[in-house]
Amino acid sequence: MMNYSRYGCVTENTVCIYALTVPQIRLALVQLNPVVGDLTGNVTQCLEAVKLAAAKGADVVVLPEMMITGYPVEDLALRPAFQQASELATKSFAAKLKSEGLGGVLVFVGYLRRTNDDEAKTLGTPRGGPMNCAGVIYDGEIQASYAKHHLPNYGVFDEYRYFVPGNDSVLVRAFGVDIAVAICEDLWQDGGPVAQVKANGAGLLVVLNGSPYERDKDDVRLDLVTRRAREASVTLAYVNMVGGQDELVFEGDSIVVNESGDVIARAKQFETDMLLADLELPASGTSTLLPTGESVIELTSAKVHDHSMSIARIVEPRLDPLAQVYAALVMALHDYVVKNGFKTVTLGLSGGIDSALVAAIAADAIGAKNVFGVSMPSKYSSNHSMTDAKESSKRIGLNYRTVEIEPMMQAFLQNLALTGLAEENLQARVRGMILMGISNQEGHLVLATGNKSELSVGYSTIYGDAVGGFAPIMDVPKVDVWALANWRNAQAKERGEVAPIPASSITKEPSAELRPGQQDSDSLPNYEELDAILQAYVEQDQSAAQIIAAGFEAETVHRILKLTDRAEYKRRQYPPGPKVSGKAFGKDRRMPLTNFWSE
Repeated sequence: MMNYSRYGCVTENTVCIYALTVPQIRLALVQLNPVVGDLTGNVTQCLEAVKLAAAKGADVVVLPEMMITGYPVEDLALRPAFQQASELATKSFAAKLKSEGLGGVLVFVGYLRRTNDDEAKTLGTPRGGPMNCAGVIYDGEIQASYAKHHLPNYGVFDEYRYFVPGNDSVLVRAFGVDIAVAICEDLWQDGGPVAQVKANGAGLLVVLNGSPYERDKDDVRLDLVTRRAREASVTLAYVNMVGGQDELVFEGDSIVVNESGDVIARAKQFETDMLLADLELPASGTSTLLPTGESVIELTSAKVHDHSMSIARIVEPRLDPLAQVYAALVMALHDYVVKNGFKTVTLGLSGGIDSALVAAIAADAIGAKNVFGVSMPSKYSSNHSMTDAKESSKRIGLNYRTVEIEPMMQAFLQNLALTGLAEENLQARVRGMILMGISNQEGHLVLATGNKSELSVGYSTIYGDAVGGFAPIMDVPKVDVWALANWRNAQAKERGEVAPIPASSITKEPSAELRPGQQDSDSLPNYEELDAILQAYVEQDQSAAQIIAAGFEAETVHRILKLTDRAEYKRRQYPPGPKVSGKAFGKDRRMPLTNFWSE
């Protein structure tokens, strides 16, 4: 249907005159939560999404980057059987769309495509020539395939290891408009595909993304799409996946902006969502070749639906910074539990702030009835810590038990002459054995409760408090643990609910309680100072001299940096946890274990 605007109308009994303006299409951006390797399940998600979009009148549906396979696929991309399965699944998806009467919907979907059957591959080229592609599906077939041009190879990304870059543009002529396509990093790099979009004269650029969440980036996503839309004089539709995948969390936050950079529509964060937008776009061109000589994909049978009833444009508000971090942690834990086939989790409840926050996150992620807290007091545990642990479990409503560790400690000490630090660490290891034993017996996933500050300086015990299958707050500094606890309690009070975290767990002096009167401040600077030093060193790669020049005491800086370097082997054995900072331990920061370099 064409959209008409009235340029002249007189009184009753006269004729109104209308002028033909621009074609109108209804676009659906669908942010979905794929499971890596579950090609059948992912195709089912895609099919249901297109059905729903079509029922709402969508002409064009855009699904996330690598949606068919899940993302990131890592070394699965190099397996010939996986490459073949991805292509077959995508073709099957196309065929199912037509058999379901959806062949007239234009669908863009991310998948993995194999391009080189010669096993005698070119040096430096991944086996099989896998490409990170956007399939253009219409009338039951993959009409074209656009391969990602710019492959990120920094931070958590290793795409040069897994993919072959593309070079060609794709322009789809359908519904009377020209639609260009790009994938994620293509948008972040100056020039390249976006510059070609302007040269090709497209009216709409759809961008498929698997862009992970990262805190404190302000609204760089909106700044980016606004800038690119203006550069290319194009309406830009940015769809992002959502969900947790091992250490990464994808937040959704899909956006549509017009050629002036004005926001037309914006989706939710950390939720699956369908974003619909009615677009008025320039009429398509007439050339069947792009300026580079590439062919235009013409879908002449594509007919736009009747959009006489327009839809309301929705611009979802962004969450505040602490709400974003908390939502990311909840989503990461939920998806790790569910996608790996667990139903319940267990953790040690010490009465301290870290375990109390993790318990609250776990309850929000999978329900309090599925969380099993274990108090494991020793002779050094204070009464208020045991009281706080029980109070935390009561407030949250989780399952709770107490296991005294003193009898087990004595059994070890009667056979091993351990004193000092070795005896302190033995307490942590006994607790670790208890949790792992309960896990083996009852089938729970064990949660490690250490924060980023502790992991940085090595304040965790291997095979003790470092045991577990997932570490929800391992990328959260101690000062932010307190901030998130206060934020979560405030949210509960606003809703008229019981605050999940006892106030005394937040306000009391941090202590491992492994010896009489022990406090973290005995061996560490205050956490505000410690976290500032660690952020400069770990996340910003600043030298000792730079950190000292910023006003920190030299001896403290050298001591903290030495502790951080020496703890690398501990972090290598720590459970995985979600990345929420600019640089997390693990994929983001890869340091040698045997390392003589010192700042």
